[in-house]
Amino acid sequence: MILYPAMDLMGGRVVRLAQGRFDDATAYRVDPAEALAAFAAEGATWAHVVDLDGARAGAPVQHGLIARLASESRLNLQVAGGIRTRDQIARLLDAGAARIVVGSLAVADPALVRAFLAEFGAERIALALDVRMVDEHPLVATSGWTEQSELRLWDVAARFPELRHLLVTDIGRDGMLRGPNLGLVTEASQTLPDVAFQASGGIADARHFCELRKAGAAGAIVGKALWEGRFTLAEALDACA
Repeated sequence: MILYPAMDLMGGRVVRLAQGRFDDATAYRVDPAEALAAFAAEGATWAHVVDLDGARAGAPVQHGLIARLASESRLNLQVAGGIRTRDQIARLLDAGAARIVVGSLAVADPALVRAFLAEFGAERIALALDVRMVDEHPLVATSGWTEQSELRLWDVAARFPELRHLLVTDIGRDGMLRGPNLGLVTEASQTLPDVAFQASGGIADARHFCELRKAGAAGAIVGKALWEGRFTLAEALDACA
């Protein structure tokens, strides 16, 4: 299982939001490039980098910074936030990003996302779907969690038969440090056996990585618990192996 240490950027600073609220952000006193270098030095091979300003604006805001980070870092960067067009994807890939994450467009314009997958390849495009558990069904939320659809996770994923990478965040657990949704991961690995499923939300302890791996996750994204020192990156990597 691949570990993706997460780095969220707002105004060029590394931050974490509480339950996705932009008015409740914790800033960390670390340079983004130095943080990525530290991840690499500790043994990480990937990092998940999010332009929060772009996600809020619905258009790139910090992609210049992220393109520079991608060109300089030894890590494979999976990049998200405000990505809506073919040219935005091409620019980041040309700069050195390894994979681009597309979110709400999967619901709003599936034909465009299928075109991205066809042009750039399924290894270089990941879908990110945020879900709320309603009566034990994972229903997809869009627009930064502000809009709730009636579409189940599986319904949206089925629109993309060529899909290879799917990142799913359980909104109710994100940043809450109460453990990942193992039931959702197990169901995803069974329902979408050909998709590499990345789990996000709730990780609080290194043992959670072992549990996710056993449940069938191909990747785990961790932010708050890592930044707050609940375990070291080396401990997390050991648990993922």
